[in-house]
Amino acid sequence: MSETFHPPNTSPTYRILGVQQIAVGSPSLSGLRSLWIDTLGAREVKTFKSESENVDEIVTTLGRGVASVEVDLMTPLDPSKSPKVDKPPLNHIGLWVTDIRACYDHLSGQGYKFTPGGIRPGASGYDVCFIHPKPKEGRGGEGVLIELVQAPEKVIDAYDTIQDI
Repeated sequence: MSETFHPPNTSPTYRILGVQQIAVGSPSLSGLRSLWIDTLGAREVKTFKSESENVDEIVTTLGRGVASVEVDLMTPLDPSKSPKVDKPPLNHIGLWVTDIRACYDHLSGQGYKFTPGGIRPGASGYDVCFIHPKPKEGRGGEGVLIELVQAPEKVIDAYDTIQDI
């Protein structure tokens, strides 16, 4: 088993394991499909629509097994409403975390602000929360929307067996 690593200034009650997803937006879902699925070979997993999040989404993956990365292809249901999931086009990145509640509480205690909604089920069925990209007060994602995603046990177990290269 590999040594447990905790980045500086993190709590030993959770670990960030790596990239879970990237989310890209465009006014054209068909254009995203053409690029990511038809050209780059991403595999479509499911579709997701949410009025409250103003999103029509195709969830895809690149890679295999626990090393796969989700690529969410998003377009706004109503381009005149917020959130505008196509602006910026690289909408957000998602990071696997071993204990989302501990991470949320720790970062909140460090002054980080989260988007409305707190911890909730995400489009792929894992609990998620979002570090605000640019909060009016407190600390944020330095202009980047960061999704924290609760890692399932199989991802945590696989991470703990991977050797560094």
